[in-house]
Amino acid sequence: MHAFLLGAPKCGTTWLSNALEQHPGLCVSDPKEPNEIASHKGTMVRDDKDPNLSKYQKFFKGRGKKIDCSVHAFACPKAPERIKENWPDAKFIICVREPVSRTISHWKMIRETEEDINSGADWSVFEKAWQDSRLRQDSLYGECFQNWISKFSRSSFLIIDANNMREDPVKCMKLVCQHLEIESYEFDFEAISNSNKATDRKKPTNFSRRLMNISSKVPNFLKLPIVFPLKLLGINIYNSKALTSNPQIAHIDFDIAKDVISKVTTDDIRLFESLSGNSYEHWR
Repeated sequence: MHAFLLGAPKCGTTWLSNALEQHPGLCVSDPKEPNEIASHKGTMVRDDKDPNLSKYQKFFKGRGKKIDCSVHAFACPKAPERIKENWPDAKFIICVREPVSRTISHWKMIRETEEDINSGADWSVFEKAWQDSRLRQDSLYGECFQNWISKFSRSSFLIIDANNMREDPVKCMKLVCQHLEIESYEFDFEAISNSNKATDRKKPTNFSRRLMNISSKVPNFLKLPIVFPLKLLGINIYNSKALTSNPQIAHIDFDIAKDVISKVTTDDIRLFESLSGNSYEHWR
C-alpha cells in the first residue's frame, strides 16, 4: 500500500477520491472505503478484529500506486500502528473542514439516512448525539492527528482544508500529485460525480438494506462483472428509486449546535495547529 486518504466524513473526501480515480498512475480502492485496516467501519460500526490482508488486496484492481480511501481510519486509534507495521513508508492525505459545519453536516447525513436508528442509536437530539464519540471524535483533528504523528513523520502527511479544495481545485490536485510523487495530471473536474451532496441524499429502504447485506456476502468474482460496468456508467443500483426514498430533512439550530461543539473543539484546534504547523485561526 502506497497511500491513504484520511479525514473525516463531509470533508470532501468523496470528491477527492473521484478525482484521483482519473489519474493513470493511481489505483484507488474499490469500493472507496474498504474499511479493512481500521476498527472504525464507517460512522456507526466498530470491529476490533485484525485486518484480513488477503481480502484487502482484492479491493485494488488496477495498476499504479495503491491508495486506500477509508476516511474513518483517521479517527481510529488502531490504524496508525497497523499501517506502520505493514507499510512504514506510506503517505497520507488528510482532509479537514471547519469543525462546527463538519459536525452538523455529518449529523444531518446520519439522521436523514436513519443510519443511527438502524444501528441501534438515536441521534435525534443533537446535544445527546454530540456526546457519542462516533460523532464527536471525527471533529477532534488534534487528538486524531496526535496518534498518527507518533508513528509517522510530519512530511508523510498532506493536510487539505475542504474550502481550499473547493475554491482552487487545480492547485489542490497539484499538491496531491507532488505529495504522492506521481506526474501532474489535467483532471476533468466537470466529470466528477457522486460527491456525496446533501441534495442527492436518499434513504435506503428496508429491502435495500437486506439486499446490501446479502450482497456483502457474495464473492467479488460473482458480483463485480455486474456492478463494475454499471459504476463506469455512473449507475449505483443501491441508490435507485426502487431501493430508496426521499429522507425527512433534519433541522438544527446552528447557534445552539455551535455553542455545544465549540466548547470542545477550540482547544483541539490549537493542538492540531501545534502538531501540523498550520494555522486555523479562521476556524476559531
